[in-house]
Amino acid sequence: MSEDFYDILGVSRDASEDEIEEAYREAVRKYHPDVSDDPDAEEKFKKAKKAKEVLTDEEKRRQYDQMGHERFSEAEKRGGVGGGSRQGGDPFGGGGGFNDVQDIFDQFFGGGGGGRSRNRPQSGQDLKTTLEIDLETAYHGADKELTVNRPEACDECDGRGHPPGTDSRACPRCDGQGQVTQVQQTAFGRMQQRSTCRRCGGEGTLYEETCSTCRGDGVVRNEASLQVEIPPGIRDGQTLRMDGEGAPGDRGARNGDLLVEISVTDHPDFERNGDDLKTRQPISFPQAVFGDTIEVETLDGPVEFDLEAGTQSGETFRLKGKGMPRLRRRGQGDLYVQVQVVTPDSLNEEQREALEEFAEAGGEDVEVDRGFFDRLKNSF
Repeated sequence: MSEDFYDILGVSRDASEDEIEEAYREAVRKYHPDVSDDPDAEEKFKKAKKAKEVLTDEEKRRQYDQMGHERFSEAEKRGGVGGGSRQGGDPFGGGGGFNDVQDIFDQFFGGGGGGRSRNRPQSGQDLKTTLEIDLETAYHGADKELTVNRPEACDECDGRGHPPGTDSRACPRCDGQGQVTQVQQTAFGRMQQRSTCRRCGGEGTLYEETCSTCRGDGVVRNEASLQVEIPPGIRDGQTLRMDGEGAPGDRGARNGDLLVEISVTDHPDFERNGDDLKTRQPISFPQAVFGDTIEVETLDGPVEFDLEAGTQSGETFRLKGKGMPRLRRRGQGDLYVQVQVVTPDSLNEEQREALEEFAEAGGEDVEVDRGFFDRLKNSF
């Protein structure tokens, strides 16, 4: 994967912020370590996250475009890259509000003014699975049961990672703050930067005993049965989002979502093209010659159709509004019916004589020992 942030997200250098956000969401769906089989998924995910962080910040993006990737990365390591607010270099310039200002104090001065901690609980990760359905289910919609193996908060310790009442002490590495402070010498002088304490995981507390069920993680993998609402008209490859059914959040933060990709199996009688359907309808030779009212099967039951006299084998007719429902919209697509004249594989004596007379009336030289049926079959 290229190191250039635009290449990482697969966007042009004049891409809008919305395009960058959408490309980042696509990268998350593709490379998130919880859902990807790519051996380098974690590294690619981190690069995509960093690219989005820079390219959605107006000031950082301007500096990145001016300096290029290598010089920007070196400047950032030295602390010489200013994010500021998206209104410009002034971190106090309009629109940021108290939270953005406090984040800046936390980052450069260690949050010494008693402001909120940057170590906020993280929301749970989104998970992804696939659900296979048939075309009838995609047509009518249904509630389907889905079984998914997912991480969940440990019931034994209620997600804490330690039994209730366990003796605890302040983490000596961060003095119970959950964060450690690093002092860096930058082009602007000495600056402090805070990061999550690795020893206590940001909690600020160490416990004498860990939960034997989850081994202190607070999370276990369980098999869950969920009801998925399939909307009428859904297409193969589309994804349904189930809010809060993903991985559990950190220390009470909201759960992630479960992304259910729909796989629609092929149908033996119908082919789908968007919201339209196509089917084949057999008819007899007399029906093709004289016309008839025939019964055509649809996904909503049989309907009658007036077949015109002189219909040729292979002709296609449209049944308006008999295709797939339009997903979350009014109306339906159309059903295209291709008729096929079926040649009988056996004739009784009366039928044979009638067809021979028909052929002779049309000036055809019929070889009786070969049979008109064989000649008719070859003609088709």
